[in-house]
Amino acid sequence: MTRDNYECDVIVDARQDVCPMPLLKAKMALSKLQSGQLLAVEACDAGSWKDIPFYVEQVGHTLRHKNEKNGVYTFVIEKK
Repeated sequence: MTRDNYECDVIVDARQDVCPMPLLKAKMALSKLQSGQLLAVEACDAGSWKDIPFYVEQVGHTLRHKNEKNGVYTFVIEKK
């Protein structure tokens, strides 16, 4: 599954969710991935723009990509 030129193992569609659900869905998906796998998260909640990168940094994952287009925030996260 490709998102913004990244071949992702899992894509979480949280575009219909409000805070804190996009972050919670991202955490749940990451817990099921193996080290090195990529997760894409799509959200429309503006809080996600800060919340998801902050969480990724705090727990040591790698934010490979962060983009906003037409009100949709896309994040590609590599699990540590």
